[in-house]
Amino acid sequence: MYRRERHSVTDLKIHLVCVTKYRKSVFDSNGLKVVEQSFREVALSMNFTILEFNGEADHVHALIEYPPKLSISQITNSLKGVSSRRYGQAGYKKPHKEALWSPSYFAISVGGAPLEVLKEYIKNQSRPGRTGLASH
Repeated sequence: MYRRERHSVTDLKIHLVCVTKYRKSVFDSNGLKVVEQSFREVALSMNFTILEFNGEADHVHALIEYPPKLSISQITNSLKGVSSRRYGQAGYKKPHKEALWSPSYFAISVGGAPLEVLKEYIKNQSRPGRTGLASH
């Protein structure tokens, strides 16, 4: 399903992985529920979608569909900031005084055609004057 907006049609998806500060094992099942709920609240307020969420004791995974006006760093910073605050407010102990998350993250684009298929599709477009490519 494509995201249709006034001037764009997009299908932007990332797999985001966030790890806890010092990679400490802090999450239990209820703690992960707090993080997931806060991720979903941020997504709703910023107009992106959490398609899938799960985690382990020291990290979380999220599959995210987002609009082109948002950057991955904007999304990640908001998710980590709000979830860290809510996690502490829920009474859970963070691995560091104020920080739940490591400042780093992993994000990779996902979905769509494999790269080689896409390269072949672009290469085979009907370019005007194809017989001899103009030199520029």
